[in-house]
Amino acid sequence: MILRTATVILAVIFCFFLAGCGGNPNVNKGNATNINLSNPNSNRRSDGNSAVDTVKKPIIETSNNASATSPVVRSYFDALKNKDDAALSSILSAQYLRTVSSDMKKEKKASMSSYLAEYDGVSDKPIEVRNERIEGDKAVVEIKGANFLNWTPYILLKEGGIWKWTGQSPDLDSVKQGPSASPVVK
Repeated sequence: MILRTATVILAVIFCFFLAGCGGNPNVNKGNATNINLSNPNSNRRSDGNSAVDTVKKPIIETSNNASATSPVVRSYFDALKNKDDAALSSILSAQYLRTVSSDMKKEKKASMSSYLAEYDGVSDKPIEVRNERIEGDKAVVEIKGANFLNWTPYILLKEGGIWKWTGQSPDLDSVKQGPSASPVVK
């Protein structure tokens, strides 16, 4: 008798367990899969529950060739490629140099060029620089090349009359993957 009661109780518990482990919550609710209409060339389908859909950044035409700041950007990537830590130290802004040095100590890295190349990359092709916008001692330029497959804006600062690399990008500020981002320059 006890064995029969235990078997029935286990069977009831098992049935509740199976009922609680339902499959797709949209089944039989009339929620048909919708075609993602945000991109007419896409075959991607969306169930309408996606919190974020990918939006392609509009392509901005080249307005200038960044004549004042492109030498600094190119020197930065050349120093990474040539593993020239002394050149890097002279190209980085004071704040960024302190931040990178601190991060290198924490991670026990010896070479600044190798450390920064992990994040910014090294390329055999020249870095492209364009669309320089200068406001006082701050400039924003767009770069493409190395790890930057799309045009990416970067901030440069003028220190002692010389443009310096800050490692800051308005587009990448929300994604902190590399050396600790120094405070955003306003």
